[in-house]
Amino acid sequence: MSVDLVIRDARYVLMTDSAGGARERVSIAIDDGRIVSVGSDAPDARTVIDGTNLLVMPGLVNLHTHLAMTLLRGIAENVDLQGFLERVWAEEARLMDSTGVYTGTRLGALEALLSGTTTALDMYFHPADAHRGAVEVGLRHVTGPVFFSFPGPDGLSWDQRMELARAWPTTLASLGGPHVPPALMPHAAFTVGIDHLREIADLAGVQGALVHTHASENNQENADTVKATGMRPVPALEVSGILAHAPVLGHGVRLDESERHTVAATGTAVAHCPGSNLKLASGAADIVGYREDGIRVGLGTDGCSSSNDLDMFSVMRLAANLARLVRDDPAAISAQDVVAAATLEGARALGLGDRIGTVEVGKEADLIAIDLRAPHLVPVHDPYTTVVYAAGRSDVRHVVVAGEPVVVDRQPTRVSADEIMRAAEDLVGQP
Repeated sequence: MSVDLVIRDARYVLMTDSAGGARERVSIAIDDGRIVSVGSDAPDARTVIDGTNLLVMPGLVNLHTHLAMTLLRGIAENVDLQGFLERVWAEEARLMDSTGVYTGTRLGALEALLSGTTTALDMYFHPADAHRGAVEVGLRHVTGPVFFSFPGPDGLSWDQRMELARAWPTTLASLGGPHVPPALMPHAAFTVGIDHLREIADLAGVQGALVHTHASENNQENADTVKATGMRPVPALEVSGILAHAPVLGHGVRLDESERHTVAATGTAVAHCPGSNLKLASGAADIVGYREDGIRVGLGTDGCSSSNDLDMFSVMRLAANLARLVRDDPAAISAQDVVAAATLEGARALGLGDRIGTVEVGKEADLIAIDLRAPHLVPVHDPYTTVVYAAGRSDVRHVVVAGEPVVVDRQPTRVSADEIMRAAEDLVGQP
């Protein structure tokens, strides 16, 4: 028997089961996009990667981002969420037509893959152009139509948004790429009216679509939602039927106790974005408390115009340390739990937990390999601690998505990094 790919004799393999198991000196065989063996022996393969100095783990899942905002990196500094939106929306109207979204998303997907992210939940305009750009680079890309009750930066009417949304599953299937669910993305409860949210909820039920929205990112958003709807975001999402579809809430920083119980009871997940939340001074979500309440918590970067990069390694470290600070407890959360949040819990929130998120036989092979031969990674007393507190995106050597090596020896295999960067610079008018 000969398979497509073997990572032979990896020094460590993390998340080998849903309990976060770790193994040493293990080989992983991949064939037809899936993991076919994890053990001491491996079959012959057309491609073999020497794993002697590698730590292999599931690819990181970025549960909340706006990839095309790579083109807006650094344009909205030293402002809160509301000031950020004011500046960014003006630039989006100028730059983010279909060409801008395609160009920015290719750049974002390249940055994400080189950083060890294999799956991204990406909320942005012109979703077909975004998806086309992301899958060309090799990313597992979850996206869908974005909704506002007003024209928004993309200038679409409500009827145009609904027409796009009704056709989205067919459009998504025509664009190819690794398997992802269709998604519907109302921006937030203060920008989408209750009646419109109900229409989205009804369509999600028909399509079996994932729903993703911003919710309770800061106190002012909560106040703006009360002004617009008479309710805070979570009650507005519940009344409209959105929570019946176990959506993913971006941020969820300012949830009160009652809202946390509602979120947990409905199976709704929170995408925790500590870098963006700290930079915009939105607040510090108590993710340890959320987890104790039964809320699924994944991790995200947000977009590059607020977090400035798509580095999920920095997100893991921030999430771990911020949880300790919020709880005033150095043992508040383990490194293993943080890695699980960045992999399996994110996958589960997307409805993909049976496909990705662990290194197990039968799952699709979304894997990253970290090169441990670096001074800052020696010695390794605990591999989970090494990943969260010492490793960084530059340590990612190989990336596999759906069984395909899309990054080999730190270089993308499907695209030219230079061409993607030049296209982005040309579009924004930089030499």
